[in-house]
Amino acid sequence: MSDQDVIVAGAGFIVMKMLCQARRIKRRRWWQRAIFRRRYSESNVLNLRLENQGGVQNITRMSVSDFEKLATIIGPQIAKRDTNFRETIPINERLAVTLRFLATGDSYTSLMYLFKISKQLISVIVPEVCEALIKGLQDYIETPDSPNKWLQVAEEYEHLWNFPHCVGALDGKHIELQAPFKNGNECCNGTFSIVLLAAVNATHSFLFVNVGCQHRISDGDIMVDQCLAKKLYDGTLDLPHPKALSGQENPTPYVFVCNDAFPLKENMMKPFPGPHAKRSLKGTYNYRLSRAHSVVENTFGIMASVFRILRKPLLLQPTKARSVVLACVHLHNFLKKSDSSKNLYSPQGTFDSEDISNGDIIYGSWREETTNLRAFQSLQKTGWESTAAGYQIREQFAEYFSSAGRLPFCD
Repeated sequence: MSDQDVIVAGAGFIVMKMLCQARRIKRRRWWQRAIFRRRYSESNVLNLRLENQGGVQNITRMSVSDFEKLATIIGPQIAKRDTNFRETIPINERLAVTLRFLATGDSYTSLMYLFKISKQLISVIVPEVCEALIKGLQDYIETPDSPNKWLQVAEEYEHLWNFPHCVGALDGKHIELQAPFKNGNECCNGTFSIVLLAAVNATHSFLFVNVGCQHRISDGDIMVDQCLAKKLYDGTLDLPHPKALSGQENPTPYVFVCNDAFPLKENMMKPFPGPHAKRSLKGTYNYRLSRAHSVVENTFGIMASVFRILRKPLLLQPTKARSVVLACVHLHNFLKKSDSSKNLYSPQGTFDSEDISNGDIIYGSWREETTNLRAFQSLQKTGWESTAAGYQIREQFAEYFSSAGRLPFCD
C-alpha cells in the first residue's frame, strides 16, 4: 500500500469517527419548555404583594419594604440583560427564589414549579444572589475595632445579662453537607460538615462570623485558624484594658463567654466542669456564664428556625454552602435591625427569657422549631490548651458573682 493510500484511509477513518460522534449528540427537543414560557403571561409569586402583604412575608420572611430595599441594594450585582431568545429573569424574582430557598430548604426542582424557572438556572441564581447579599449587607456585621466600641458591647451585657466585662458570646456549629464527590477522606464519623464560628452581642446580633473549617479538624483546633482568635491571642483585637470588678483589687480582663468546646484563656471564660450546687461559688458562676452564653444559642436557634435550609444537610458543594450560610447570617442582622421586619423575624416570646423573681428560664418558641436538628450540631467538648491565667480569671469572676455581683434571687 502506497503512502497516498495510507493517507486516504486515515482521513476516511477520521471522517467516519466524526460522523459517529455527531450522531450520538442528543438534539434538544425544545428551546424552552412550555411551563417556562407561560411564566411571562401568568401571575407569579411576587404578584401576591398586589393582593396582601402576608403572602410576600410568608415567602420571603420579611416585609415588602425590606424586600424592595434588598432588591435595590443587590440589584446592580445580579441584573441581567434580555437576549434575542428570551427575556431575562427580573431582579425581584431572582431575589425571591433565593429567599424562598433559604427560608424552606426546598429542592431546586420544587422551586422550579413554584417560580417557573428551570432548576438549572436556579442553581446559578441562588449562589449568585447569596454572594450579592453578603457583599451588599457587609456593613450589618461590624466587629468592634476600638476599645470604646468594645466597651459599648460590655455595657450592654452587664445591663441586660448581669455579666460584667463580657464583650461577646462565642460558639460554633457543625453544618452538615452532602459529601463532595471523591472526597471521602474529608469525612469524619460518616458525615461531612463545615463549621460556623460566631461571636454575638447582648442583643442577638452577630459581631463576627467565620465559615469554612471542615469536620475532620478537631473542635479544639478550630479556634487556631480563625482571625478573631489570632487577634485575641496576639493582643491586636483592641480590647479595653483590664479593670478591677466591684469589690476586688486585682484587674480583670474583658472576656468572651464560651462553652466547653473552647479553651479557658485569659480572655475566654468557660464553665467549671462537673455538677455544682446552684448557690455554691462554682454553681453561681456557671449559672451566670450560662445565662450570658445563652444569647449566642438563641441567635443560632432563631436563625435556624427561620432559615430552614440550616435544618437539613446541605446538598451543595462546600464553597456554595459557605455562601448560603453567610447569606443567612447577614440577613439575620439585617432583619434584626429593621423596624418593619424585626417583629416578624423574632416576635415576642421567640428568645429565652428569665423569671426575675426566681431565676427560672422560660424557653423561647424557637426551641420547638429546632429540636433534634441533624444538620446544625454543637461542637464537641474539649479542654484544649487552657492556661493558668484563664483559671485565675475564672476564680475572680466566681468570687465576684458570689459577693458584690449577686443577683436578688440568688440571696
